Order: sequence, then structure tokens, then C-alpha cells
Amino acid sequence: MARAQGARAQMALAFETTYGTPPASGYTRMPFASATLGAEQPLLNSELLGYGRDPLPPIKDAVTSDGDVVVPIDAQAFGFWLKAAFGNPITTGAAAPYSHEFQSGAWTLPSMSIETGMPEVPRYAMYSGCVLDQLSWQMQRSGLLTATARLVAQGEAVGAATSAGTPATLDLQRFGHFNGAITRNGTALGNVVSAEITYANNLDRIETIRADGRIDGADPSIAALTGRIEVRFSDQTLVTQAIDGDPCEMEFAYMLPSGESFTFTVHAVYLPRPRIEISGPQGVQATFDWQAARDATVGRMCTATLINAVEAY
Repeated sequence: MARAQGARAQMALAFETTYGTPPASGYTRMPFASATLGAEQPLLNSELLGYGRDPLPPIKDAVTSDGDVVVPIDAQAFGFWLKAAFGNPITTGAAAPYSHEFQSGAWTLPSMSIETGMPEVPRYAMYSGCVLDQLSWQMQRSGLLTATARLVAQGEAVGAATSAGTPATLDLQRFGHFNGAITRNGTALGNVVSAEITYANNLDRIETIRADGRIDGADPSIAALTGRIEVRFSDQTLVTQAIDGDPCEMEFAYMLPSGESFTFTVHAVYLPRPRIEISGPQGVQATFDWQAARDATVGRMCTATLINAVEAY
């Protein structure tokens, strides 16, 4: 009897034309490190009295389908997650390399169908109506560079054979922490120990009464872009900005020697006034839990630009 192993797990993704309806074709094989995406249905304990000390059978509650997918930040496949977070990009270029610009502020977000497969069992779970709720990642000096995509799905359908056909494949060109750089108002920001970026669509689940227990949709509300930068305390530049209350533009970028790049520009970053602590003989560090807002000049909160050989997403 075969036992499922994560090493043989597969994931395929396709954008839906109609919410909650998996497309018949057009799937792409997606690289991923781990996934908690799944459907669960809890049981409710019986509250009835008069039948003795032994409980009556439990009642099934509503079905919840959601979870996280940890994916590499790479030059090609990451564009699918950016499209899920921001909507369709503005693509320019008559030939490779193409530039895909994703802008925040879209009123509607595309939904996806994602199939995870374990061929040993076999078990192929198709999650339809997947909408991206949150996308987050960290910048640091070393380690593997990954992002976490938090999804809200409508439902799960499990079968013994794949429904994704033969997915298209992409070249895996991963960015690493070594390829990263941070700038503030166009100037390199030094002494940064680590950084965190979290973009949230703050989805509103439409939990209507249905016979199948599924939701009717997940609508985006006011977005949020927050993060944290930890710096070695060497000057008063960031502290002065925090005290004055002025925003700055911060850019988090990765570039490969072959020319592919990913640039995430936050147009208006507001810094809180931090507490400067001296905890020992080592270097003093300051932590800024920043927030972003809509920039009046640019007209949006952030822009993500991916340059690669993919013609369209």
C-alpha cells in the first residue's frame, strides 16, 4: 500500500472565468514549499438534555476552505500570485524581456482553481474559488527566500484522478536574499538587518445560507500594507522622519545576473517613533513597524514590477 509523501506532491493553478467553477484547461504547474490549503468541517456537540450522561451524536457545522501556500519568490511563477493579489498587470514589451506592472487598488480580484495532488494514494483535491487574502515575505541576509500566500476558497472536490490535465511548466529562476536591496527615496538604505512586508486584501467572506455549506464569495475590502524594518542604529534619519510624520518611498528589489527582476515599491511609508533600547554591549538596533497609505501623487499605495520572459499572465 502506497503512502503519501510531500516530495511527490503536485500543485496546478488556473484562473477562473466564473467564480467557483474550475476551468477545463489552462493549468500551470506551480512550485511550492508547503501548503495547508484544505477544507474542514467541525462537529457541534449536542446540547440536548434528558437522554442520560452519554452524549447524543454531534451535528456537522459549516464547511471552511482556506489555508496558506508557501512559494518561492522567483522570476516567473511568482507573477501568478501577484496577479491574484493585485489583479491583471499592465504588460509592456514587444519581445522578451517583458515588464509586468501590478498596481494596488483594484476593486475586483481574480479567483483561482488550485489542485493539489498526491499520486501515491491517489488523491487529487481541487480547490475552486480561491481568492488571495494576504501575501507576505521577509528580507534577510541569508536563507531561502519564500513568500506565504493566504487563500480563501469556496470549496473542495476530491477525486482519484487529476482534473488539471497536463499543466504547463515554467522555468524556475529563484531570487535569493543575496539578490535583494532596499532603497529609501531612491537612495540605498544601509544598516538594515531584516525587513518584513505584508500586503492584505482583508477579504470579506459572503457567508450566505446554502445547502452545500459553502460561501458565496470573498470580496476585498480596504487593503492594508504593513511591515517591519530592523536597522542598526547609526543615524537619526528614520527617527527624524517618524517624529516629523512625513512619508517616504521605499523600494524592495531583487535582481538576477541574467536580467530578471522583481521590484516592490511602496509609495508612501509612514514610520512610528520607535523605542531605542540599549540591551547590552552589542550594537544598538531600532525596529520600525511601518504602515503604508495611498500616495496622492501616484494615486495608489504600491506597485509590483516583475521583469521576465513570460509574455502574459
